[in-house]
Amino acid sequence: MSASRFFQAASIVAVATVLCSPIGAVELDEPVRPLPADLTFDAHKVELGRKLFVDARLSQDNAVSCASCHDFSRGGADPRPRSVGVRGEIGGANAPSVFNSGFNFRQTWNGSADSLEEFLERLIKNPKVFDSNWTDVVRKLRQDTALSDQFESIYAQGITNKTAIDAIATFVRSLITPSRFDRYLRGDAGAISTEELQGYARFKSYGCVACHQGVNVGGNMFQKFGVMGDYFAQRGNITPADMGRFNVTKRESDKFMFKVPSLRNVELTAPYFHDGSAATLEAAVEIMFRYQLGRGAPSEDKALIVKFLKTLTGEQQPRLATSGVHADKLSEPEQTVVLRAKP
Repeated sequence: MSASRFFQAASIVAVATVLCSPIGAVELDEPVRPLPADLTFDAHKVELGRKLFVDARLSQDNAVSCASCHDFSRGGADPRPRSVGVRGEIGGANAPSVFNSGFNFRQTWNGSADSLEEFLERLIKNPKVFDSNWTDVVRKLRQDTALSDQFESIYAQGITNKTAIDAIATFVRSLITPSRFDRYLRGDAGAISTEELQGYARFKSYGCVACHQGVNVGGNMFQKFGVMGDYFAQRGNITPADMGRFNVTKRESDKFMFKVPSLRNVELTAPYFHDGSAATLEAAVEIMFRYQLGRGAPSEDKALIVKFLKTLTGEQQPRLATSGVHADKLSEPEQTVVLRAKP
């Protein structure tokens, strides 16, 4: 196994290290790419961001936090078809996973935010989520002396909307979940079973990989929901959220266009799609065959694809209870967090 590399710098850093390949293994040339082997994050910012992620003072009624809609026991997604915000407001779409979301080319289903920072800047004002404003949020946070001291030890400006956003975004970017399939892509042939490998072969041969590829197995393009059939006409009850990318661009060609979701941890993130219409992974695969591929397939092939999809579940799931990440605790003063995949 490759050894962890520690990065010494002026600021304390967290090192995300994927230890998942036998020595001398060659990374496979596949349309799905493994997660980066080394990423660094400021450990103090990660911890501060974790605190803010569960802080309900971000909301107008002090009742809703980021964690309210992103369940870390369910792959970082919302197990409810629609998320619930301040005063019980029902959102327009299912909240997708925050895990590995730093690798998405845009944020939100309709791609309205180019970055996590832009998304967080506007999320506070969303009337169905937090329904607040940064002036009020900063005022409430500054009343917390311990939190103010923690901010000032990291940011010269102390608590501002920009520093709060930076801390939360840093925490979210640290939520990386290397999987067995990453080990396979890095040359560990024994990381997945024969049936799981057959499922990956079907995933490619049927064309699923045309939209679900790259580091996040998705999250890097827009696609129409219903390429080979009118999904929304047959589902009925079309809502404004169903308009997808059209809500951002107002272009007719962008109706029903959505950011292709990442399939990492998809085993854990039911219900599926922006409308939460598929209760199980098997049902989601059926819908994809019907409306995106426009064809059927033997049940055995669909079952193999599901087996492959389960290899994308992170071997270590982030936690909110401690540092927000799986960490090997080191002695002071380094306080370096090391993220590891199973060898």
